[in-house]
Formats: sequence, structure tokens, C-alpha cells
Amino acid sequence: YKKGWIVRLLKKHKTLSLIKDGRVIGGICFRMFPSQGFTEIVFCAVTSNEQVKGYGTHLMNHLKEYHIKHEILNFLTYADEYAIGYFKKQGFSKDIKVPKAKYVGYIKDYEGATLMGCELNPSIPYTEFSVIIKQQKEIIKKLIERKQAQIRKVYPGLSCFKEGVRQIPIESIPGIRETGWKPMGKGKEMKDPDQLYSTLKTILQQVKSHQNAWPFMEPVKKNEAPGYYQVIRFPMDLKTMSERLKSRYYTTRKLFMADMQRIFTNCREYNPPESEYYKCANLLEKFFYTKIKEAGLIDK
Repeated sequence: YKKGWIVRLLKKHKTLSLIKDGRVIGGICFRMFPSQGFTEIVFCAVTSNEQVKGYGTHLMNHLKEYHIKHEILNFLTYADEYAIGYFKKQGFSKDIKVPKAKYVGYIKDYEGATLMGCELNPSIPYTEFSVIIKQQKEIIKKLIERKQAQIRKVYPGLSCFKEGVRQIPIESIPGIRETGWKPMGKGKEMKDPDQLYSTLKTILQQVKSHQNAWPFMEPVKKNEAPGYYQVIRFPMDLKTMSERLKSRYYTTRKLFMADMQRIFTNCREYNPPESEYYKCANLLEKFFYTKIKEAGLIDK
């Protein structure tokens, strides 16, 4: 980049720099929009020979605390394909919390980049995060050691496998229940298929009646979504699920949940994060899992 061009472009921007041994090794350039309630992150970089050492996280945590002091609690950035992973680690998501009207016209739309956002929590001391996590690990480690010292009991090893047994139920392992282990994932369908059918029928009806279910009621029409069936290899919709339920296809809750999850996953794969369809998928997914938990089909 030419220096003059950068100076003209970034007149209203600020830069947080990271200095090591008297030289700059990284920085984040940003522009604050206090009236709109967000800040745009324009550039974020750490010199190549100092990467993968935690400096990027260190920079971002200081930037977060700076903004909490200035009462700006949202970041927006356009991330290229190489930066998406970094921003995800820093708490950024494609699910933008800032209303579109707040940022349209204020930040430049970059072709080929992904808009990502991060909502800050004023009660989190971001720069002390790593120290707090380390302290928590030490506490948990001591609790485990204390628990182990209390148990003390040592059970003999399993000899059944030497005798040709290929597998045994987990709950039959001596001492396993004493550790606090409980069987996971045993749903009602294991005992009563009719009860499972009735439960799934109720949940499906509740999902179909939800205000955000309208985009998923029927199979996607080719003329309404160009190239949809080239992008989405395994389409699914609520009408198809109703037909499958009626034909008793869902012999386990996992089959039912897999089809429902595919509706949401397909939607997010085909539609951009800022679209109404994408947001409907997120809201309906949250509602669905609430109902599944209420029905006791998965652990709360």
C-alpha cells in the first residue's frame, strides 16, 4: 500500500499497536461509530514470525476492554476466508446482532468477504481471561485429586475379553456407577414406539405452527431458488417430515432430529447470514430444541 493512500483512507480511524522489544509486531486498525453503537475493525495483523503465540488474542482482548470503557459493545468486520477462523476464536459470529439499519451506509461492503460480528459483555474482564481460566483449571484439578483420594477403591481389571466376549454394557463395568456416571441418550422410543410417535407428532405440529416456520413448510421450488439443488444435496422440509412421520419412518428420535437439523443446516448453507431465511432457521432451531428437551428426548 502507498502511505499517502493509507493516510487519506484512515483519517477517522484509530490503531491499537502491539510492541515487543521496541518494535511493532502487530496491530488492529478500527473506526468507532458511537452514534450507531458499533465499531468496524478494518485491519488486524501480527507479523508472520510472531504468529501462533497468542498475540492476536491479546490484542483483541485489550481492544474489547477499551470499547467497554467507551460503552460501545459491538464489533463488525468483513473477514476474508483466511481470517474467519481467527475471528471465530475471538467470539465473532456470522449471526449479526446489530440491526442492519445501524450499519448500512456506514461500513464498506467487501465482495468475497464475510460480515462477522461480536457482542461484548461488560461484566467480563477480557484481559484477565487467560489468568482466570488457568486458576479455574487448577481448582478443578485439585477437586479431582480430592475426589480420587476419597474413593481409593481399586477394582480388578476386566477378564471377560480374554474369554472371547466382544462387548459388554458400560453399566456392568465394576465401579463405573460409583464415579457418578449415568447412562446417556436413552430416549423414550427405546421402550414404547407408540409413545415416541405421539411425542414426535406433537413436537412437529408445534414446530409447524411457529411463526418462523413459514420458509420450511414445503420443498424448495427450483424457480424460486436458482441453483438450490446443486448446492443442497440432501433437501428436507416440514411437509416431507410429516409424510415420514405418518409412514412410521421415525423409529428412533435420532432419525427425527437428524431430518429437522438438516432443514436448518441447509438453510444456513444456501442463504446469507443477514437474510430473513437464515434468521428464521436460527429462531426455529432454538424453539425445536426447547421442545425436544421439554419432551425428555434429550438431556436438559
